[in-house]
Amino acid sequence: MSNINFIDLNAQRVHIGDKIDTAVMKVINSGNFILGPEVAEVERRLEAYTGAKHAITCASGTDALVMVLLAKGIGPGDAVFVPTFTFVATAEVVALTGATPVFVDVKEGNFNIDPASVNDAIKMVKAEGKLTPKAIIPVDLFGQAADHDALGAVAEKHGVWVLVDAAQSFGCHVNGKHTTAMFEAATTSFFPAKPLGCYGDGGAIFTNSDDLAERLLSVRVHGQGTDKYDNIRLGINGRFDTVQAAILLEKLNIFDEELVKRQAISERYGAAFKGLVMVPELDSGKNSSWAQYTLRVNNRDDLVAALKEEAIPSAIYYPIPLHQQTAYKHYPCAPKGAPVSEMLAKDVISLPMHPYLDEATQDFIIEKVLACVAKVGAQKA
Repeated sequence: MSNINFIDLNAQRVHIGDKIDTAVMKVINSGNFILGPEVAEVERRLEAYTGAKHAITCASGTDALVMVLLAKGIGPGDAVFVPTFTFVATAEVVALTGATPVFVDVKEGNFNIDPASVNDAIKMVKAEGKLTPKAIIPVDLFGQAADHDALGAVAEKHGVWVLVDAAQSFGCHVNGKHTTAMFEAATTSFFPAKPLGCYGDGGAIFTNSDDLAERLLSVRVHGQGTDKYDNIRLGINGRFDTVQAAILLEKLNIFDEELVKRQAISERYGAAFKGLVMVPELDSGKNSSWAQYTLRVNNRDDLVAALKEEAIPSAIYYPIPLHQQTAYKHYPCAPKGAPVSEMLAKDVISLPMHPYLDEATQDFIIEKVLACVAKVGAQKA
């Protein structure tokens, strides 16, 4: 078996590379590199795809989160509740505004934010009286939506709002509704390794609020008002590159086809591994965009080493929960801590997942994973 890639962007390029080359050269020849017509076109396409009234592109998924927090006036004295088992960007953006990230635990079954932990953390902050609870940022981890119904109920109970971090889950839905259109605001990332990625950094914000959309457009360009020398609020340089927009338009054309392929791979993995190790399960009424396919085993590090010997790539998301990391350990954590996140950090291992894994390669991966699981005596975590 030839070299196996954890995520294979070159295989996708073989499929649509000529169309992307044409689209990129069109932009280059036009000289319209900043907020060119392709940016507006991709925003309209994203709106049509998700059902959100407004899709506002930006320079990265991190900028998307920052822009929403700035547009909503989040700052010092505010508490924003984020999962500790996720990538740092979700908490980073809160701290950058001067607000306080409050870390909460996740659920063992689907790796997503635990509404009960959120509820406890909000009550803790209210009782302490030092911070004002303002927002919850659930992350739809590895491609599947969090429990947005329960989170919505917690948010309504405590008078806070919800910002969905869908950086890993663009294309997933709950009962037929895209998660990017379920709350006042949601964000996603177009980093190359995401289910829908460009050839650099990029992101988008989705909202049904005309007022928020207007503020976001201002924040995206340094907080400008009537023109670039009339700055009416704090903002950033968050514009989406026209070349990347042109690439994304071509990738959108094949995105649904790729989601079907990801689902088929996940089903073959699940059928092979279920009963031997802990496999990801989809909640009722949900699909997944399968940004990652993540197992749980009791001796993860031994399995990683065994797979490496067999030339099977793997990855660990995430080995250190955020509340234990140097830059964030001084921030508050839910009153019961984050025991599930700490456990998952020791158990999880992700396998190769991308739409261009052919069945022969899938079979090879499955064969080697099963052999390595037996070799190291891996069991369900």
